[in-house]
Amino acid sequence: MRAPAAAHGKHGPCTVQQWLTGGGIGTTGSAREARSPTHRRAAWRSAGLALAFGVALGVCQHAYASISVIDDAGDRVTLAAPARRVIALSPHAVELVYAAGGGAKLVGAVSYSDYPGAAKTLPRVGDNNALDLERIVALRPDLVIVWRHGNDERQLDRLRALGIALYHSEPRKIDDVATDLTALGTLLGTASQADVAATEYRTNVAALRARYAKRAPVSVFYEVWDDPLMTLNGTHVVSDIIALCGGRNVFAQLAPLVPTVSTEAVVAADPEAIVTTGQGPTPAGAPLPDGLAAWRAWPRMTAVARGNLFALDGDLINRPGPRLVQGAAQLCRDLDLARARRPRETPGSDRIR
Repeated sequence: MRAPAAAHGKHGPCTVQQWLTGGGIGTTGSAREARSPTHRRAAWRSAGLALAFGVALGVCQHAYASISVIDDAGDRVTLAAPARRVIALSPHAVELVYAAGGGAKLVGAVSYSDYPGAAKTLPRVGDNNALDLERIVALRPDLVIVWRHGNDERQLDRLRALGIALYHSEPRKIDDVATDLTALGTLLGTASQADVAATEYRTNVAALRARYAKRAPVSVFYEVWDDPLMTLNGTHVVSDIIALCGGRNVFAQLAPLVPTVSTEAVVAADPEAIVTTGQGPTPAGAPLPDGLAAWRAWPRMTAVARGNLFALDGDLINRPGPRLVQGAAQLCRDLDLARARRPRETPGSDRIR
């Protein structure tokens, strides 16, 4: 796991003399006054009082400290001070900022950024198709959180050329969400709240892993889109969640992150469960999303024959933010239901789909 953050002094701790001449006190007079014995004695007395309360050291560290973290692209992101004006260019990044304690610092977001409720009122700076670069620049951000595979790289290059700090957020493992929380907490100056959120998230993930990861495997086809038919490969965070729940992604070996597959390939793979997303989870007995219900045309497929067609809440499973663990819990419960629907094994049989 990458080290999420490191705060360090750019020039090391400053001395009392540096503090006196660098803006701590005594900076409003002329240079000659600053060098006069009377002024120096008064300044040293004031400095002594300040040091007694620990003020001087704190001011120096604030003036000279920089903050540095490594983002999900492996790039180092350095700020001279905690970010004060932040723009998040994906809904999941908005959720991460709020969870890390920096919601009050958000000045812009993209379409569909609707959680928590306060995010609905943020100024919009584009969507997943295009960003409004002029609006972004006008909002004067000192940190922009980007989605590596969801934002136009050419537009990100233009922001980078303007000297705006970019933090790439794209967790590839379910545990990476906690790492993003702690890194963003450092950049935002909200490390205490971010650490609490990260700890709670890790605890919930660990509980799911302990409960489900070693259960009998369930082969899974995860349907991202139905026309064209698209899925996710083994490097996507959803595939990691499938494994966490004791499942196996039947197309994990394909090269693209979001590969296109044929109906024939899915039928040949004969998954035990087919999973997609919708607007909230699909209750028992409720109509299935059209793309999922279409699989009933192949009644001999194991997933269809056993009724293992599941729709998850898309906002929970498709946004790699703090609520991802809730989406994982939904998937784990569904895969457990698929296990319960297996025919009784004959004595001596150890066949597992």
